[in-house]
Amino acid sequence: MVHSSQTISFADRTESPSISPLNRYLLSLISIKHTNLCVSADVHTTHELFEVAEEVGDYICVLKTHADIINDFSERTIRGLQDVAMRKRFLIFEDRKFGDISNATDTVQSQYTGGPLSIASWAHLTNAHLLPGPSLVPALQSAAFDTLASLNQSVATTISTGTPRRSLDSNPDPTPNNEAPPTSSKAAKTDVVFQHHRSNRKTACATTTISQTYEAASPPQPPALLKPLSFASDEDFTPQSTASALATLGPPPHARGLLLLAQMSSAGNLVTPEYTSACISTARANKDFVMGFVCQKNLNREKDDNFLSFTPGVSLPKGDESANGIKGDGKGQVWRTPEDVISKDGIDVVIVGRGILAANDRGREAERYRKAAWAAYEGRLHKG
Repeated sequence: MVHSSQTISFADRTESPSISPLNRYLLSLISIKHTNLCVSADVHTTHELFEVAEEVGDYICVLKTHADIINDFSERTIRGLQDVAMRKRFLIFEDRKFGDISNATDTVQSQYTGGPLSIASWAHLTNAHLLPGPSLVPALQSAAFDTLASLNQSVATTISTGTPRRSLDSNPDPTPNNEAPPTSSKAAKTDVVFQHHRSNRKTACATTTISQTYEAASPPQPPALLKPLSFASDEDFTPQSTASALATLGPPPHARGLLLLAQMSSAGNLVTPEYTSACISTARANKDFVMGFVCQKNLNREKDDNFLSFTPGVSLPKGDESANGIKGDGKGQVWRTPEDVISKDGIDVVIVGRGILAANDRGREAERYRKAAWAAYEGRLHKG
């Protein structure tokens, strides 16, 4: 039997009373932008990551990253990616695949919040597999909560030093030359106050107060334009109406979400039906944090299930190539078309990597995938 989540629109799904704020936001974003496409930015430098984000950002709802393969990953990478995400209006999904045990040493929490990546501080979404057991999920949620709370605190710092540096006199702005100030899709206001005092002993005291405010965890209700835009054809889809709806929607909520790796697209994978069932049960017990699954088919079963389903391994034929010719990459990845995964298997968001990254014109290819995925979604609604 087909679940209701496959027969009603993304816009209608935002009205579920049990949906999390971040899930509601993403469903609204998908509806407004007419895109259920996630691009996997599997690149190795910050420059390449910025290029991909700029080129495909208008056509996607989510950008998937692999921060651990970016050779020059730094705070600059985070700030720049957040800036593009704010301008192009997409969420960031760090494909970390957490799977360590949750024990007294809090290893998995440290992996999420600490180290050189500090994933919880910038990625709206991440993922995990459930092999260590369901306790992994509340451990990650607790770590996310603590990180967001720390980002929302005011910071007061007093520094005493010797002879004042010229930079304290000539440039009170703490941001280095030619470097953009830190940005956050969550930040609504930032006030920075610097006070400098000198004495005859040539000492300096700098007192820095930084206060940041963030939007509430619950975003505003989806804009009135949401449903009309959701059902409008691409031909009736105007930049003005989209911009108005996005402005009303506002920035993402101050929240984090988790996707559970419930099924896999690679040939010969060892995922069992019992494991998938455990993922579904754990998701139901943690609806305020688990947004959905990385899976091969829609896993909503019970009446109140409203989880989003993401699937990789999606490809489109090129030119006169037949869809029947799309089988895989010869390295274990099995490819399917957007029609296969969305219309037939009820998937919500398709994840595409090489099919777009290898294109000469990534923007044009992303738009081709966006149109195909959205058409498959509309076809699913009409069949329902």
